[in-house]
Amino acid sequence: MRRLSVAAFALVACATLVQAADRSTITFADGRIFPESLTSTKNGDVYFGSVGQSAVYRAPKGSSVATAWIKPQSNGLNQVLGVFADEKAGVLWVCSSATGGRNGQPVVGETALKAFSLKDASLKGSYPFPGGAGFCNDIAVAKDGTIYAADTTQNRIVRLKKGATMTDVWIQDAQQLAGADGIVLLDDGNVYVNSVTQSTLMRVPVKADGSAGAIEKLKVSQPVMGPDGMRSVGRNTILLVEGGKLDEVTITGDTAQIKTLKDNMPGITAVTLVGNTAYVSEARLNARNQQGDPGPFRALSVEYKKR
Repeated sequence: MRRLSVAAFALVACATLVQAADRSTITFADGRIFPESLTSTKNGDVYFGSVGQSAVYRAPKGSSVATAWIKPQSNGLNQVLGVFADEKAGVLWVCSSATGGRNGQPVVGETALKAFSLKDASLKGSYPFPGGAGFCNDIAVAKDGTIYAADTTQNRIVRLKKGATMTDVWIQDAQQLAGADGIVLLDDGNVYVNSVTQSTLMRVPVKADGSAGAIEKLKVSQPVMGPDGMRSVGRNTILLVEGGKLDEVTITGDTAQIKTLKDNMPGITAVTLVGNTAYVSEARLNARNQQGDPGPFRALSVEYKKR
């Protein structure tokens, strides 16, 4: 009997490992998710910002189904886009953006960075954008704990210093930062941001006093189209989603060397890396105005081994 128990245990363990390894697709327990952003922790949990449900979904390690982890419209959540897991601080940073404000529509809610505990999803803090306005799209965290967020409609990068109780405008540029979207930091300590409307990649140096240097537009080895979510995966390497493609971007000086890893993935908007697997989210934002559910949403996997 003991031998059978050990054998059964081995089979269960083996099946669990196979399930984790075979998590080629992550789906959602609910409809109309529109998962615009995603992030992950080292243990393999994957978190999604749901712009459709104004919520955060999570697929725990080994699970191929994401369920609501922070409930819809709870804790003052409005449109949820960017999410970023800051394991050092034990925080999931979430972009919550006000709705309305276009074509004479009233503004509902406020735009803010929200901090939730990675341990139990409890709200740890809420930090409105300057003026309570803007469109918080994505988030990056510096080694010193400073938070940077791309504001797409206000053409700026908003900052929250470690220990601060209020955000401030780190840099604003009506031309170069128009359409600011994906944002990351690399080992050089500088901020890298793209423009989804201008199809550009930029570097913003971080000066010794923490202020922003002059924006530097990077030369690209091949054109990018509507760049969106980015994640740093190496000393000078970024994974980038653009134009239905997943790219590896290597920064050398003022040049971004781009290598397409996979294409023909329409509707993808974000990427995160778990081990040797990159997950990209199918947000399909162009279907938001359709009646009913436009079909099941997914995160797709792409094998990737960082250098």
